[in-house]
Amino acid sequence: MTMSFRQIVLYFLVWLPCAFGTYVPLREYSGQSFFDGWDYYGNVDNTTWGNVSYVDQTTAMTQQLTFVDGNGHAVIRVDNTTFIPDAPLVNRNTIKITSKDAYPVGSLFLIDAYHIPYGCSVWPSLWTLGANIEWPNGGEIDVIEAINMLPQNQMALHTLPGCWQAGDNGQTGLTDTNDCSTPQGCLVQETKPNSYNSGFAAAGGGMFALQLDVSGIYMWFWSRPDVPHSITSATSSSTFDDLTDWGAPSAAYPAAGCNIAQYFQPQQLIIDITLCGVWAGVPDIYSSTCPNTCLSNVIGSGNPVYNTAYWELGYIRTYAAAAVPGAGQVNAGSTDGQSPSTTSASTNPSVTVTPAPDQNDAIAVGITKLTNIMTTAKLCILFSFMTFSLL
Repeated sequence: MTMSFRQIVLYFLVWLPCAFGTYVPLREYSGQSFFDGWDYYGNVDNTTWGNVSYVDQTTAMTQQLTFVDGNGHAVIRVDNTTFIPDAPLVNRNTIKITSKDAYPVGSLFLIDAYHIPYGCSVWPSLWTLGANIEWPNGGEIDVIEAINMLPQNQMALHTLPGCWQAGDNGQTGLTDTNDCSTPQGCLVQETKPNSYNSGFAAAGGGMFALQLDVSGIYMWFWSRPDVPHSITSATSSSTFDDLTDWGAPSAAYPAAGCNIAQYFQPQQLIIDITLCGVWAGVPDIYSSTCPNTCLSNVIGSGNPVYNTAYWELGYIRTYAAAAVPGAGQVNAGSTDGQSPSTTSASTNPSVTVTPAPDQNDAIAVGITKLTNIMTTAKLCILFSFMTFSLL
């Protein structure tokens, strides 16, 4: 998509008044209640065809494939104790969970990770998917995804035809493909060090952020020593009024190349670990970083090959954008002024975003703000439709 000078000027004139805003906390997944907000898949991998069985919640808890450790961190792991004999069909137990809540355009996500699964045959992913709609009609956002012994994380969008990554987007990552409707999606490679593999763990992990906004989709990564002060000083009830210390995003998908509101329905969070499958298990891809065959890892005891195949998450926090003129600073993705309840109800009545019980006070503050600026929010929404009709 090519924008004329007139369209570019109009885009910024329309969105500048709506770009100053705040993010109100919705829900924190953390501690002993981390797994309360998720559904377990309980089936084989029938999407990426890995050699795994995604177990149900009872099995996961019994086999300690999901649990909260002594530090209060959520652990999600591959079974590394069961002996799997060689056979025509080989599956090892692992996990795939999907958030009960779905989050609309106008949402912000923070992911505090201490360990990401890695190793030969291992394919972890933390991503979002359009709720209650056939893939890829509602859009997909890959925030964390890698395979085998790759040294870096990869980010991508997957959509119906018509969504592209615009050039000159200010990202720090390296674009591989810019058509989001291709099988690999519009893919960006992380260029910062220690975003995956043993380097990520050795650095104490790090933080990932996703901003899902009508102005674009933006993703950030910071290794643990580099996490911005605005994040390290925040609590579960903090609002975000200023993202300027976040710096440039690792991956940026401005609305100049993709109508975000059109291609992305309310998104559910998904965390999984598969083995081999249609990416990690492809012989030429597998052999580029690993010896033998992919299945040679799955069979046998699973130890020590899967000792590093686990997620360790401090928390996942979700936020909703509220247009508060003058309250914040212009950042990579401006806020759109829609409240979570209004947006989710209008786009998908069967999907709601429910705050955690201990965040009711913060939500009450957010509702008060939203009530006070409803006129501004409606104008921002109206302007967005006007803008996209002209692009």
